[in-house]
Amino acid sequence: MPAARRLIFLAAVAFALTPWASAPLALALGLALALLGLTAWERPAKKISRLLIQVSIVLLGLSIDLGQVARAGASGIGLAAGTILGTFALGLLLGRLFRTETKVTTLLCSGTAICGGSAIAATGAVIRAAEAQMSVALAAVFSLNALALYLFPPIGHALDLSQQQFGAWAAIAIHDMSSVVGAGRTYGDEALKVATVIKLSRVLWIVPVSMLAGWLVRRYEGAPEASQPRRVSLAAIVPWFIALFLLASVVRTLVPGVSAARFDASWAGQPIHSIADALKAIAKQAMVVALLLIGSGLSREAIARVGWRPFALAGILWVAISVAGLGAILGTMPSHHTGV
Repeated sequence: MPAARRLIFLAAVAFALTPWASAPLALALGLALALLGLTAWERPAKKISRLLIQVSIVLLGLSIDLGQVARAGASGIGLAAGTILGTFALGLLLGRLFRTETKVTTLLCSGTAICGGSAIAATGAVIRAAEAQMSVALAAVFSLNALALYLFPPIGHALDLSQQQFGAWAAIAIHDMSSVVGAGRTYGDEALKVATVIKLSRVLWIVPVSMLAGWLVRRYEGAPEASQPRRVSLAAIVPWFIALFLLASVVRTLVPGVSAARFDASWAGQPIHSIADALKAIAKQAMVVALLLIGSGLSREAIARVGWRPFALAGILWVAISVAGLGAILGTMPSHHTGV
């Protein structure tokens, strides 16, 4: 049976590499494999999926001008601060109402406000969250991420959102980068570009939010010295792929005529923009494979561990930030369309 399971799993991965595999279909296939017990190499698959998403984001940087990155970060700073503070305020209130553990509440607030699993991992390191607490938060956030990938594109079309509006909404309201890029890819290339830039600008908030989380745990738990938030290096909190994404964007902006001979002889003499198109296609397909692997990691046991209280808290926070973010975007962003 293990050999047959591995063959089925490899066949699913091979399908994800074909043009017929879309992001939602790949995620659904991964979920089906998990629920049927047909997954294989669970731990390597989890690491590979994370690496594929990170590398894909770096490659997408070659198709995004540095000016777009700067404008997205500057224009969205107020909205980011408002949604993050609002998420934490509502989350702490709901945490008391549902009587969830303070650390679980803090992890769910961090994951919802910024970037899902990455924020949970960084915040968990700072507040010394237990493995069980991390697992509960990750399972709740991942379940909602999977749901968002299917719900957001149809809602966007129903509301007649432009590519820019949808990309911004997805970046604010969807937790993990994997589902953000998956939803953006489903909606359109421009939506993918906008969603990636805005989401990465929000990821930079991991550092201050992790520090805020440490203060909240000290205040609300009154923890003894042995369980005080630990000091974690900046390099351990900030994802490495952000720096490489910015570097790729710099290359796109400042080196438009660089030769591609070192990549492939057939590309020699082509501008970086041409190379970027090819690499973007590779990145988008890698995202599909990553979503398959991510879906295969959600088991019935993981869902059962969450329980209704953390899941209800996470769900309400997600709906709140989705509605608030959509309202802010409709009120501030132009509705012109670029071919949805």
